[in-house]
Amino acid sequence: MDVNIIIVLTILTATVVLLVMDLIRIDVVAISCMLALGWTGILDVQEMFSGFSSNAVIAMMSVMIMGRGIARTGIMDGFSKYIIKKAGTRKTKLIGVLSLATGFLSGLIQNIGAAALFLPGIIQISRRTKIPISSLIMPIGFAAILGGALTMVGSGPLILVNDILKNEGHDAFNLFSVTPIGVILLVTGIGYFYVFGKYVLPSKETGKAGQSEQERLIEKLNLPQNIKLLSVTGKSPLIGKTTEQAGLWSLYRINLLGLGKGTEVIYAPWRETKFEQGQTLAILGSSENINKFSREFKLEDISSSRYFSDDFNPNVSGFAEIVIPPASELAGKCIRKYSLRKRYAVEPVMLFNKGERVEGDFSDVEIRPGDTLIVYGKWDKIQDVKASSDFVVLTHFDVEKKDVTKSWQAAGCFVFAIILAMFGFPISMAFLTGAICMVFTRVLNIGEAYQAIEWKVVFLLAGLIPLGIAMQKTGAAMLLAESIMKLVIDLHPVFVIIMVGILSTMFSLFMSNVGAIVVLAPLVMGMAGIAEMDPRPLVLMAAVCTGNSFILPTHQVNAFLMSSGGYRNADYLKAGSGMTIVFLAIAVLTFYYFYFN
Repeated sequence: MDVNIIIVLTILTATVVLLVMDLIRIDVVAISCMLALGWTGILDVQEMFSGFSSNAVIAMMSVMIMGRGIARTGIMDGFSKYIIKKAGTRKTKLIGVLSLATGFLSGLIQNIGAAALFLPGIIQISRRTKIPISSLIMPIGFAAILGGALTMVGSGPLILVNDILKNEGHDAFNLFSVTPIGVILLVTGIGYFYVFGKYVLPSKETGKAGQSEQERLIEKLNLPQNIKLLSVTGKSPLIGKTTEQAGLWSLYRINLLGLGKGTEVIYAPWRETKFEQGQTLAILGSSENINKFSREFKLEDISSSRYFSDDFNPNVSGFAEIVIPPASELAGKCIRKYSLRKRYAVEPVMLFNKGERVEGDFSDVEIRPGDTLIVYGKWDKIQDVKASSDFVVLTHFDVEKKDVTKSWQAAGCFVFAIILAMFGFPISMAFLTGAICMVFTRVLNIGEAYQAIEWKVVFLLAGLIPLGIAMQKTGAAMLLAESIMKLVIDLHPVFVIIMVGILSTMFSLFMSNVGAIVVLAPLVMGMAGIAEMDPRPLVLMAAVCTGNSFILPTHQVNAFLMSSGGYRNADYLKAGSGMTIVFLAIAVLTFYYFYFN
């Protein structure tokens, strides 16, 4: 075996293992892979950095920018509210309508963005109608994944496919080349839950109806409602201590919502802030714990005073339920290192970590994607949290301000980009034009456009693209293809299609779908060459089937929704097994019918 093939296969193996084990961030793995190919001499400098100039990366960045612009104008919020209003309260109709809407949106924006858009409304519907939330969230999540196959910008692998094909001298697909197959998959997925949903979906009871959202949240989570204002007297041993030193969380199980002196008020003060004589403390907790704290530290109850007490009525402040998305800066950190209070002036009250409820002092608990935080703060501060890409706020509140005056400009830019792609212009150029049009029309400024880009995803794409080039250049892809084709070379061509579908599905369960298509594309093209089949549809099928990730919550959408739905791995195994088989069968049949029959 050629030494260069050995080197590439070694780098490939190491990359796959690191992506599967998830010990290192996926973008760091991708960058390391890219550098390894350069330092070993497999690729020259231009080939090594070719990912950064690829159409796939530009298209992905453009979709992110336009998605942020659309979201900022409130267009998507209005759309989701309209859909939810029309869906009614019947469970089957709700699942069908919401799944169609989510699937449609995920064909145009990132599928996790489509799922996040509808999540708050779904939670509200569950609480109002008493339909178990676990019966609603999983079908909507699956629809978001399936909807990613509606257009060539619906998912990372499909965006990447055209670049891979162009590099090998093949024609690219247009924006809607995959749409018929995506529609069939989406409709079939919705039908799967319509027929088998009652058998495969978990079912848990939800809260009561007829209450305000705050009341439902408080009752559901048994949150403390008692807020008292306490004054620090000159004899108080609290003077000079910090919140941690005083044991507010660890000993008394109470939260400090605000700290005032004179006209200055600090909301959710930093943990290192020291108490002083004359300060007023706004304390949240049970009456028993607050009274104990007040008594032991010789504090005066001044709750009857109007001193900044108006800031703690439901119209001004309240509890908010927020979910940590996969791309959040907080994921993998603790609240202490992230400095949540200093950044946003909200008080973390409760944490749901790994499905378990954590109260008291959880400052040093590692936060994971999909975890849920309950925070208390002023609505305008929670609005700042909602505007951050680090959080998804599930609680609805009415102080949200969006620049609705730019709705038509944002929609026009988005539609213009789609029209350009439909007329045959390269997808990357069409969508980047739409993105820059949003800047020119002041939907976003250029700084906000840069902030909309998830650089982790950009470096993941750019870092892994050279791996596919190296596999083709050295002949490693052909070597692997020949080994696999020995199993099906004498069989009907449909078995080659089945093999591609199985390989893509297996890879997608244990590594990112982008990483899977980078590894599989050169392999599949080699298989097509041996079988004397057109490589374009086979590579496209591989990209579609990397979305066949339902058995385990490894897909970013499933991982994101797992905590909100209260799911376990067993729930995904039960519902996802049938969906995986149906997906694979439909994909094989449709690709065979459309391209090889």
